Amino acid sequence: MRASFSRRVADCANLGGMGEMNEGHGSHVDLAVRVLDAHVAFTKQQLLEPAGFLEFVTEEIDGALDEAARLTLAQAVTREQIKAVAHKFAVQVPVEGAIPELVGEIATRLYNHRANDEIEVGELVDNRRFDELVDAVAELDLTHRLVRLVLNSPVTVDACVEAVQRAVVTAVDDGLHPEGSGLARSLRGALSRLAEPAMPAIESGIGAITRTGARFVLRGNSSDADEVLLDSARETWRKHTGDAVGSFRDVVSAEDVEDIVVLVFEFWRTFRETDYFHALLDEGVDHVFDKYGDTPLAELLAELGVGRADMIEEALRFGPPILETLDERGYLDTVLRRRLAPFYASDAFRSAVSGMA
Repeated sequence: MRASFSRRVADCANLGGMGEMNEGHGSHVDLAVRVLDAHVAFTKQQLLEPAGFLEFVTEEIDGALDEAARLTLAQAVTREQIKAVAHKFAVQVPVEGAIPELVGEIATRLYNHRANDEIEVGELVDNRRFDELVDAVAELDLTHRLVRLVLNSPVTVDACVEAVQRAVVTAVDDGLHPEGSGLARSLRGALSRLAEPAMPAIESGIGAITRTGARFVLRGNSSDADEVLLDSARETWRKHTGDAVGSFRDVVSAEDVEDIVVLVFEFWRTFRETDYFHALLDEGVDHVFDKYGDTPLAELLAELGVGRADMIEEALRFGPPILETLDERGYLDTVLRRRLAPFYASDAFRSAVSGMA
């Protein structure tokens, strides 16, 4: 009897109407059919009518926030659960196929967007804001340390030495094949031929002199380096404030953008599998729980900038159009009946109404 009843309720739910029932199957069956129809109709009305949906959303959000005010993060979830989720999406989810392709397509579309040619650099950040930003960066202790590190680095001195040595070698080579005519051409050629055999000694002497001079110059100007960098940044910015944002295409091509996307994904693919990244990820989750584990969820949401008004606003933004579309296609009724019908076909409903006259 129960199997037949369940099938009849389910069949009626699939037909979308509960009136196509043969008589003689018990009053509780007819009651189940009528109540299911009424339940589906009531729920649809509550979801589809603006006033009903607003009431529904407000009550549910207020109820959830009321419970969240008494439930802490540590009571709701464990740090092991969050770590598992973090590892799944940061480490295990593939970054292949459609994801890199989609990112590359979006990057290319943004690169070619007409706004890049219509908006000037100065419209993004005015001179005053840029000066404030540059000054703030220059005042960072990190900036001072990086500048000193570069100026005091042997690599910087070596670069200066190599630049001067290359200049001397180039000058000698040019002298061996001088252009033009007359006395000047003859003198350049003669001097270069005299210098060529002595080039190893010349390069060695130039290297020693340049190395000493470079150290002296770099050390002597280290105190002014910050201001020099600031002035260079300001001058470069002001020269380009009238240029379109798209002027960056003179430096970065569409192929460069594609290559950068590929490099980033290739780096991320290997980096996320390292023990170092795993340790950082776990430490980040641990810090969140150490700091907010005893914090009520409602307070945590507020600290993240998500409030009651935001939840209601977004629910009203997305809920009505989605529900309307589902109803137009008949899917809303199908979903409600699929979820509700099993109860009305169950022993629990049958027992509940068995004592009714």
